[in-house]
Amino acid sequence: MKLAILFGGAIIAGSAALAPHAVRAQDQRAETEAIVRDYLASHPDEVGEIVKGYFVKHPEAVGQILAELIKRRQSAPPGAGGRSVPDRSAAIAANAGELFSSTHQVTLGDPRGDVTLVEFFDYNCGFCKRALSDTLALVKDDPHLKIVLKEFPILGPGSTAAARIAIAVRMQDPDGRKYLAFHQELLGSPGPASWEKALAAAKDQDLDMARIEADAASDEAGATLSEDMKLASALGFAGTPSYVVGGDVVLGAVGLAGLKERIEKARAAASR
Repeated sequence: MKLAILFGGAIIAGSAALAPHAVRAQDQRAETEAIVRDYLASHPDEVGEIVKGYFVKHPEAVGQILAELIKRRQSAPPGAGGRSVPDRSAAIAANAGELFSSTHQVTLGDPRGDVTLVEFFDYNCGFCKRALSDTLALVKDDPHLKIVLKEFPILGPGSTAAARIAIAVRMQDPDGRKYLAFHQELLGSPGPASWEKALAAAKDQDLDMARIEADAASDEAGATLSEDMKLASALGFAGTPSYVVGGDVVLGAVGLAGLKERIEKARAAASR
């Protein structure tokens, strides 16, 4: 009730800003902000429970916050507390076999492409959901691109469960067509990913569901997750989506144009 009153006050203040009396509106806004600050300071436990409850219901928000923090640290100037992205070409070269040609990975596009893009993703990551259209566009528009998908479930048990089902789908679908349809359905669906939601997406692809559940608990699923986590650690990835494009890394959902720019850069470097 108290929070409802506070948020109601914020709405009133925002509406007042549209009125002719701008000075009065600013005063109301300042007063409302002061009330909110005082409430947060005097009720930290109550606010903490509200925030905790929100993240339990919306685990994808954690990934969005992490990705935004990474983007800000990457783009901020050195004098403002930012840092440059370190050169990870040595780590890429040292792990090239597992990164680009692992028996545990999903490969889309041209398996012999002149450039390889590797995406580390989480089914509960809001930015990964937004970046799905970028991946699909690249599959469609760039016939010479090899795309590798790596499970990187860092946003809780639901993410890990969904990743295990995804690995089981890959194990039953060597050419990747059903996997891509499954991936698009699960990553494109609203709300948090879970074991049940992933199973439903797999069932929609007319797969052997008894085998799906068995494969999700198999040593192969565990080995896949272990390898992907090891690679992410070696590359210094802490959020999703994270990419390897040729010999460079890309942190965060940079958009289709940003990915195309890096692909063309890698393509030009490979042709020298």
